[in-house]
Amino acid sequence: MIQTSSSVAKAAARGAASPGDHVAVIGGGVIGGMSAWYLARAGYRVTVIERDAFGAACSHGNCGYICPSHILPLCQPGAVTKTMRAMLKPNSPFAVKPRLSKSFVSWFWNFTRSCNERDMMETGRALHGLLQSSLSLYRELVNDDGVDCEWQEHGLLFVHDDANAFQMYAETDRMLREEFGVGATPYDGESALELEPALKPGIAGAWHYEGDCHLRPDKLLEEIRQRLEGMGVEFLESTSVESFEKGGPAGGASRVVAKNGAGERITVDADHFVVATGAMTPFLNEHLGVRIPIEPGKGYSITMTKPGRMPKYPLIFEDSHVAVTPMETGYRIGSTMEFVGYDTSINQKRLGLLTAAAEKHLVDPLGPEVTEEWYGWRPMTWDGRPIIDRSPAHANVWIAAGHSMLGLSMATGTGRLVTEMIGGGETHLDPAPFRVSRFH
Repeated sequence: MIQTSSSVAKAAARGAASPGDHVAVIGGGVIGGMSAWYLARAGYRVTVIERDAFGAACSHGNCGYICPSHILPLCQPGAVTKTMRAMLKPNSPFAVKPRLSKSFVSWFWNFTRSCNERDMMETGRALHGLLQSSLSLYRELVNDDGVDCEWQEHGLLFVHDDANAFQMYAETDRMLREEFGVGATPYDGESALELEPALKPGIAGAWHYEGDCHLRPDKLLEEIRQRLEGMGVEFLESTSVESFEKGGPAGGASRVVAKNGAGERITVDADHFVVATGAMTPFLNEHLGVRIPIEPGKGYSITMTKPGRMPKYPLIFEDSHVAVTPMETGYRIGSTMEFVGYDTSINQKRLGLLTAAAEKHLVDPLGPEVTEEWYGWRPMTWDGRPIIDRSPAHANVWIAAGHSMLGLSMATGTGRLVTEMIGGGETHLDPAPFRVSRFH
């Protein structure tokens, strides 16, 4: 969708920059892509700089959930004890490789300290607003802008094996309903099988969050790129940003220094910069003027052709924390969490956990052909909240990173919020909960 002169004038009246102003978005995942989307529509000239290919990192092979039900962060009361117990099992969805690293030790220490009800609810309130905003904006993308991303609104089923856990979840559902207005419909074992016949008999029950949606993330990013190119957005791929140079207004940055795929050093001048580099953000700490507490949480997925009896609903198996996504053009099983640093290997045992969970719960668990085995690094903050804020080192550099496991779910709201903050006008969400200063 090309920006018209009248819409540019309206954007300028709200405090956004004129079409001649230039924003460099560093990072070509879903956060960078949606930041570029709203910036371009507000009248900015945009360049996206990506170290690999646009949409190729953690935004590519995730399970595609747009899930306003995921209000509560990982740092919940009792989370550390539950995780340690789970890790003692041979088929644990969690894995941690301890490292003698100051940042690694600090991250886990602060995560442990955050596992209390007060911090959990504070993060939940922040995430709820961003999740609700993003859901509404995704619907605008699909319904008003015609973005084709295999969007489906069937909700999300949380499937329980254990009857006690299924019944105890009622307390969590009550709290989410009372505090946030987000609730689920419970189905006992037989009722759950009637709702989703692809499930095997023997489950205790399921909770259905009707307000959740899902899409195919790689197709979303392909579509967004095409639209951005139509708006005149420039893409510099295989280009790694190494540093910022000062010289901009009010002591801000005037350019980034980068290295392209040929190993040549290049510079990109801009009026503003958005750092949307996900799990790689800590590598820019020295230049951002702050230590960004992000640890890579490695997740896996397997994408297949459709099985004979494919589920209608996206499913999360609560005992194994494995997720299943039915798509219009395929079928994906994903999840697990490894804190193993920036490891680039694919652990076949972890993929085996995914298929084993599907085989345990589904009548027809696997598709006839595997089209991709994938891993990605989730940008995990210890409190579960993203950073959407100005860099302390540069007045015109903005950070949009640390969305943990909810980058896709919060991308549109983040992109709009970053655009509003750069413009200097009113924001549709309070940015205070996402300030980087909370870590220091």
